[in-house]
Amino acid sequence: MGSRALAASIVAIVALTGCIGAPSPLAPGVRGSIGVPHRGSLTFGAALPDKGEGFERFRKHDVRWGNPRMVQAIVTASAAVHKARPGGAPVLIGDMSFEHGGFAEGHRSHRNGRDADLILYAMTPDGRSVRAPGFVEYGPDGLAVNEGKFYRLDVEREWLLIKALITAPQADVQWLFLASWLEALIIEHARARGESDEILHRAESVLLQPGDSTPHADHLHLRVACTPDELVAGCAGGGPRWRWLSPMPQLPPMTDQDLVVAIVGDLLSPDVLASYQKAAAPVASAPVASATTPALVTPPDAAKKPEDAKEPEGAIE
Repeated sequence: MGSRALAASIVAIVALTGCIGAPSPLAPGVRGSIGVPHRGSLTFGAALPDKGEGFERFRKHDVRWGNPRMVQAIVTASAAVHKARPGGAPVLIGDMSFEHGGFAEGHRSHRNGRDADLILYAMTPDGRSVRAPGFVEYGPDGLAVNEGKFYRLDVEREWLLIKALITAPQADVQWLFLASWLEALIIEHARARGESDEILHRAESVLLQPGDSTPHADHLHLRVACTPDELVAGCAGGGPRWRWLSPMPQLPPMTDQDLVVAIVGDLLSPDVLASYQKAAAPVASAPVASATTPALVTPPDAAKKPEDAKEPEGAIE
């Protein structure tokens, strides 16, 4: 059996006996945010506390788990807003993920700990910070109505939160889903504040109105990217890899044998692994002279090129 056939057989056996893409005794290295946001699971996540400096959970159910990096980013960013503008209402944190991920009612994503809903900061029409009434939609003028009361988007605090998230160390924010008209209000405010071109570029890159769901005019949907280590451990999801995020590792070229050993080597017994490596090892062989064609021997003088020899016309170096 050739090395490629043997490699295919080993990988097929593993695929039939267990799922490499989910935590199991056959794949102990798969952990953390596993799979994609709309089809995945979560292990070793972190739970967001009911409240903290500058934040409070909106619903007191168990959809409060997430990738530890994302949870820390929320805690750090909300505290930064509170310190910059003390005395204001806290940001309310909506749904995240269940402890082990999976389907969460009302969401297509939120399945592997990389998503969190952050309710928008609210103000009274005359500019006083108030507790947000919940998921209420703001129009292009930044106003919303809920139960007969008018609210205004607190653009200043919302920008401070966005800035803190996209600059948080190791947060690796991939997207901040938000309605385009609210993004325009927030970016206009940031420009008026004199924010740097780099920060504005980051914000305008990650802010996006989703095309496959509601426009998100009632909350900011945070999604973090996979880090290089998490990709190795089973995190996936595509999307852009912004230049300011952690760089991806560049793997050296691998032979078929090295690739199989890297994928399933720790799942095979020493005897099976040794047999595969022996069968896949290249066999060195001496050149065999043809019985019908005599070997061509170049005379020593013919190997030297005369200094005044000319290359034929049209030759390519």
